[in-house]
Amino acid sequence: MSYNVHHCNPPSRPDFIDIDAIVKTIKDQNPDLVALQEIDVHTQRSGPYNQAEEIAKKLNMHYFFGKAIDYDGGAYGVAILSKYPLADTVVNKLPTMAETNGEPRVLATARVTLPDGTSIRFGSTHLDAQRASVNREMQAAKILEIASAEKLPFVIAGDFNATPGTETITLLDSHFKRSCEPCSPTIPVNNPTKAIDFISYAPANRFRVDQQQVIAERYASDHLPIVAVLKY
Repeated sequence: MSYNVHHCNPPSRPDFIDIDAIVKTIKDQNPDLVALQEIDVHTQRSGPYNQAEEIAKKLNMHYFFGKAIDYDGGAYGVAILSKYPLADTVVNKLPTMAETNGEPRVLATARVTLPDGTSIRFGSTHLDAQRASVNREMQAAKILEIASAEKLPFVIAGDFNATPGTETITLLDSHFKRSCEPCSPTIPVNNPTKAIDFISYAPANRFRVDQQQVIAERYASDHLPIVAVLKY
């Protein structure tokens, strides 16, 4: 599952934090692995909570938070949730071009040990949302550099802030295979028009997509979550 949770703030309720709504959305899908984006940890706007930890506790899952920036007295970034143990956790910093004033972004990854003892690498990321597409392209290129050195099967998920056909997604598609083609839109939540949230995997011949769907949950966040069932 991949879900940009908008720091657990339902867009229809400004300044209100509803962690339980995010938890319910995830629980209803019962995923083994979740990539979360826009996670607050101990910020003024969201309260004295590590949102990744709180969501994980309520779901009885392991978690790892990857900080992208210091924000509002705390931290802001991405997270991984897993039913299975996590190891070798890494926060990979992604580049931005200085003159664009782009917000720093990261790729958080972990080695996941599946019930049969098999290990895969799982990653959560959130690429630059600014208009300067050069940042997203630089970040995609860095992800490819990281992925090319990875010996484990690799599943990456997140909010890429780019649609299929753009240079950013074309770059990522050169190494990873998306779980959807074509991909249903994920934003805005009401009458969505653009697909920018994806789950992808490599190598392509090690996985099969048994199911892919966009979840029509329109209250909890400004993105629709996506779920893929992968056969490894």
